[in-house]
Amino acid sequence: MRVDIITLFPELIQAFLSVGVTRRAYDGGLVQVHCWNPRDFTDSNYRRVDDRPFGGGPGMVMLAEPLAACLQAIREQRGQDRQTAPLVYFSPVGQALSQAVVSQAAASAGAVLLCGRYEGVDQRFIDTHVDLQISLGDFVLSGGELAALAWLDAVARLQPGVLHDEESHLQDSFTPALSGLLDCPHYTRPDSWQGQGVPAPLLSGHHAQIAQWRRQQSLLLTARLRPALIDQARGQGLLSALDEKTLKSAE
Repeated sequence: MRVDIITLFPELIQAFLSVGVTRRAYDGGLVQVHCWNPRDFTDSNYRRVDDRPFGGGPGMVMLAEPLAACLQAIREQRGQDRQTAPLVYFSPVGQALSQAVVSQAAASAGAVLLCGRYEGVDQRFIDTHVDLQISLGDFVLSGGELAALAWLDAVARLQPGVLHDEESHLQDSFTPALSGLLDCPHYTRPDSWQGQGVPAPLLSGHHAQIAQWRRQQSLLLTARLRPALIDQARGQGLLSALDEKTLKSAE
């Protein structure tokens, strides 16, 4: 897949591509990342990409024209339209980034990511060119680069051959294998640390007991920390009678 990132700070993106397990995706060409600086697409002698907002107020707004020219260059180089490579803009007004959104993106040919700065982007560019707006949550960042990196990391790790164990991501929180619930707690050696042991089922070697314990812990953890996910799974018919018994016992 190919990901093009429109950013005023390409160095932030490039540094990220050389570290961590997802580096395999970039080094091996599974995910091709291209950074584009809108300053390279302005006629201003000062490479200006922002101006004061109409109506007054603090801050600056990113100009539509350099972004449009940059996007056109990307489309021409990719040879793909917006249906194949949608333009994703990271904004507080966007839908929350979720595992479902990530999984859909991971199975696609890629996307064009727009990292805003200042007070945001001229609304006319958004209305004309943006296909999807995404938010990391109910808070504001100084720019879209961190959000773009979160999207990129989540998508890259789902590419075949990136993780050591191909089935690793199937047990992640929010995945269908867990009915969209949170993952259970995990333990490793030593089996005793600062007076704390490891739950007995995990040391039993009994696969059915281990699976049952993990499911129970997933249910209980989700019910305590993210009860809305329990309601969602229940509404989709993903909870068994045994699941409901586990949840009932914790009330």
